[in-house]
Amino acid sequence: MPLVPDPNNYLGHERVTAASKWIWLLQESLLVTVIRTAQQAKTVRFLHVAFDTTGDSFLAGDHHGNIYVFDISRNRFRLVQKTGQACTALAFSLRRTTEFLVALADYTIKCFDKDTKQLVSWMRGHEGAVSSISVHSSGRYAISTSSDTAQLWDLDSFQRKRKLNIRQSVASTFMVCTKFSDTLFCKYQLPVPDCGPKISYKAFAVTRDGKSLAAGGRSNLLHLWCLESKQLVRVIQMPTQVRTVRQLEFLPDSFDGGASQTLGVLSQDGVMRFINIHTCKLLFHMGSHDDAITTVAVSPNGRHVVAIMDNGSINVYSVQSLTQELNKPPPSRVAVVSGGEADQELSNLKVKVRSEVVQRPAKSSGRRTQVKTLRPPAGSTAEDKENELPAGLNKKRLVALLKAFGEYPAKYRMFVWRSLLCLPENHAAYSSLTDKGLHSAYLTLHDKYPIKSHKLQRGLQRVLSALAHWAAIFGEVEYLPLIAFPFVKLFQNNPMLCFEVVATVIVNWCQHWFEYFPNPPLNILSMAENVLAHHDKELLQHLVDCGITSQLYVWPLLETLFSEVLTRDEWLRLFDSIFSNHPSFLLMACVAYITCCREPLLLCSQKQDFEYFFHHRNNLDVGAMIKEAYRLMGNTPADLHPRTMLSDFTPLTKGQYPVFNHYPEFIVEYQSREREKIRLQEMEYLRERQEVSALRADFVRRQAEEEAYYAQQELLQKAEEQRRNILAQEEEKLTQQRAKLGAMKRELKVKELQLLDATRRRFLSHQQDLRATQIQGLDQEISRKMDLRERETAAAVQDLEVRQMELEAQRRRFEQVTNTLHSAFLPLS
Repeated sequence: MPLVPDPNNYLGHERVTAASKWIWLLQESLLVTVIRTAQQAKTVRFLHVAFDTTGDSFLAGDHHGNIYVFDISRNRFRLVQKTGQACTALAFSLRRTTEFLVALADYTIKCFDKDTKQLVSWMRGHEGAVSSISVHSSGRYAISTSSDTAQLWDLDSFQRKRKLNIRQSVASTFMVCTKFSDTLFCKYQLPVPDCGPKISYKAFAVTRDGKSLAAGGRSNLLHLWCLESKQLVRVIQMPTQVRTVRQLEFLPDSFDGGASQTLGVLSQDGVMRFINIHTCKLLFHMGSHDDAITTVAVSPNGRHVVAIMDNGSINVYSVQSLTQELNKPPPSRVAVVSGGEADQELSNLKVKVRSEVVQRPAKSSGRRTQVKTLRPPAGSTAEDKENELPAGLNKKRLVALLKAFGEYPAKYRMFVWRSLLCLPENHAAYSSLTDKGLHSAYLTLHDKYPIKSHKLQRGLQRVLSALAHWAAIFGEVEYLPLIAFPFVKLFQNNPMLCFEVVATVIVNWCQHWFEYFPNPPLNILSMAENVLAHHDKELLQHLVDCGITSQLYVWPLLETLFSEVLTRDEWLRLFDSIFSNHPSFLLMACVAYITCCREPLLLCSQKQDFEYFFHHRNNLDVGAMIKEAYRLMGNTPADLHPRTMLSDFTPLTKGQYPVFNHYPEFIVEYQSREREKIRLQEMEYLRERQEVSALRADFVRRQAEEEAYYAQQELLQKAEEQRRNILAQEEEKLTQQRAKLGAMKRELKVKELQLLDATRRRFLSHQQDLRATQIQGLDQEISRKMDLRERETAAAVQDLEVRQMELEAQRRRFEQVTNTLHSAFLPLS
């Protein structure tokens, strides 16, 4: 399933913007390749990447300052920030997972939220470009490093806690900080071995458990240190094609407990080789000579590796599909490697990396994953080190290369230019110029030469001010910004080199330009006109007939250095040849431009047409123009050749910049005095204008306050009248309420009296009823007692009758007994 952007950024196959587009290409040897192209199909280079804590998403910043988030698991990407300038480092915040840190080209660090796209904080303090940002595992602290300082930041308050200054001359020792602290004191140093080849450490990598350190530099040797014992335990020799180690990354494993065994080594040839640091076996590699890698980032879970390629694209690799040696459960038996004595020779520690065929797991599908086995070339030797290459370049070989290909490689153009111009890189001298601040002549540069980019505007202002402090005339030359701007745009990240390039161009290719100041260099224009007259008399006669002088057809090209009539690529190709030849080649290029455009020029007859022609781009083959310039250089007679009147190339001196006084000093001083006088008058005028404006503003303020006071008084008066009316109405209502209340009181009093009378009557009636009830009760009691007496009397009579009957019965029984006894005691007769 191909990767697709978020719904807001979805491009699919049909929907692309005119300004930029994304190309997602699936390849067999990797998961995905991301290429961003802008207008005219120019590739926008990615500069840095950084994974989040999960390892499923990563940040990517391009050269235009755009920051994107790529979600590998969901196959999505989205734009989260536009910084407007190139980033130099990226890092995710580990505590607040939605926040990320971006180091920018203006030496600042910004924290953004990728969900809300809001700026969280802005951290300043570095005086150089930030090269890396490391966040502590707790997410509380972060360390940012530049070429001269390392600074510790508190990510809760975004305040700097400590600053560590780094010496530039550290050669025999290097410092490793495995844990963050509040002091940044050096705990210990690891000494570089005395025996063996001397290497300059450039790349470091520490395992997750913080016990092992790998270091490499300008050699094919890797030093493996044990940070617990602070001893060098192994020296690993990479294949001979490795001359310089640019980056080291440990590959996390699921079963190693943080003690990573797989180390990725990125060398100068753009190939990332992954080796086992214990068996020294070459496991697999990424990249090639034709598809070189610039930098890589490894996900925390070890599943993916993101590489920024030399062409500015991004490759996302799946580690699981590259080798079956990773993420395997450990064997049942553990082999213990015993260490030697502490003073063991370095040769006993050295182990060569064996290049073996890597066994790949079988694929269920028909697609075959391509992984090349690294085999050293037969002609390479271990002594073929990058630090043993010659320091300089051969100018004849460079010129031959230039003539063969028409231009220098874009990747190395700036390096070649610096070598051809022999830039001294006088840091102290340049600092003394910049410390003087902005020159008064360029304080309002943006009014006359507005530039959309504030960074370019400031850079141009700094370079021009340094030139004006170097020589007074450069504060008076009106066309100097046109000369300097192309170089400011090219060297915008290195203002010192930009200044030295412009100064070298002025000293060599602008010879005799300022002798007729403030007028154009008539002597230089005459040289070009003489060359044109020799090679194309017909065209020159046409220009003369139309009243066009060299100030109109040569000077616009010189004062802008062709930047108005050529595109960027054409301009770079032209200056490849200009910097590689005698300073007179610039004049020959002007004549070549005119002769190559002779057909449209012969059709022009109006002055405004010529003015437009030499200030705008035209349909021109710059390659043919450069060839014509070379032809003019070789076929122009010596008496007409500018070479005889222009000096050979003279580089700037080392340490201090030379004195520049090839101009009429009295005119410059007069103009400078007049400009200073005008500036003071303007300041006085502005001061008086500010005072008048202040008085007028005070008058307007007072008038407004007075009008507001009267308006407020009227409102208060109206409010008072309204309240008086309301008060009268309330008083009337109160009187009516009082009358109603009196009537209600009287009515209530009558009702109270009536109620009292009714209550009294009811009480008397109740007393009578109560007395009657009591009498009735007494009558009933009397009747009850009389009935009781009668019942008791009747009962007593009944009891007497019963008693009488009992006595009667007893009498009869007694008589019966008596008769019986009498009969028993009679005598027998």
